[in-house]
This record gives sequence, C-alpha cells and structure tokens, in this order.
Amino acid sequence: MSDSRPFRVLGVQQVAIGHADKSVLRALWVELLGAAVSGSYRSERENVDEDIVTLGRGATAVEVDLMQPIDPAKSPRVHEPALNHIGLWVDDLRAAVTWLEGRGVRFTPGGIRKGAAGHDVCFVHPKGNEASPIGGAGVLIELVQAPADVIAALG
Repeated sequence: MSDSRPFRVLGVQQVAIGHADKSVLRALWVELLGAAVSGSYRSERENVDEDIVTLGRGATAVEVDLMQPIDPAKSPRVHEPALNHIGLWVDDLRAAVTWLEGRGVRFTPGGIRKGAAGHDVCFVHPKGNEASPIGGAGVLIELVQAPADVIAALG
C-alpha cells in the first residue's frame, strides 16, 4: 500500500446482478443456492427494484443484490450488463474519493450518498473521460463506507 493513500480497501461488500425479471435470479440465488433474503430496495430515480440476499454472516457477510429495472426502456438499465457492479468496503470513503479524484478517477454523478443498505456510497464510473481519464475499465465500482464492525473484522 502506498504510504500516501489515506484509505484502505478492506474487502468485497457486494456484487450486484441484474436481469429483466429478478424472480429468475431469486430462484437461483435463494431457492437453489440458499442465500438468505436480508432486505429489498426500490428507487424510481435509480430505476431499480431489488432483493438483497446475503452470503456468510456478521461483519464479513457479502451482499448479492438481485436487480431488475422498474422500466426496462429507461436508464439506468440495471440489467445490462448482467453483472451490474461490484461494491468494495473502504475504511474512509471521503478520503478515498478526494484522493482518487485528485489522481484523475471519474465518478458517476450524485457524489457520496446513502446506498440501499444504509451505508454511504459513491461509484467509480466504468469509463474515464477527458477531464477524468481513469474509470473502472468497463466495470462500475461502488465504494462503500465500512462501519466500525467491518473495519474491526477486515482491517
């Protein structure tokens, strides 16, 4: 780790998977694989209706978000690509965003905000642009502020 980096990535917080019909995802992840349903989230603004399932227990559990678009014709198209995004626990989200922006990383509009699970989140855009040339190399990456128990378990 660079001594100048003011944050640490602690581990995977979530994987978000999309499909036109989340019942297809639920049949696999819940009914066949046995993932526990831990919540749901719906947002017209984000065009998403999702079931949140959990793998593992406690502070090191990983969320799998099973997402479908509210309106498949509108953006964002949460089901395309099917592997929508990956979420990473970070120990200091604000420091991470400031430091990464200063090094040319492009973030999606919206800045730091509350995510579906109630944690502060921010997204690295899949693609860079002229102003901020570094993106997620085709992958949407969610940075998630780790709560104290996660920092203790993974830090």
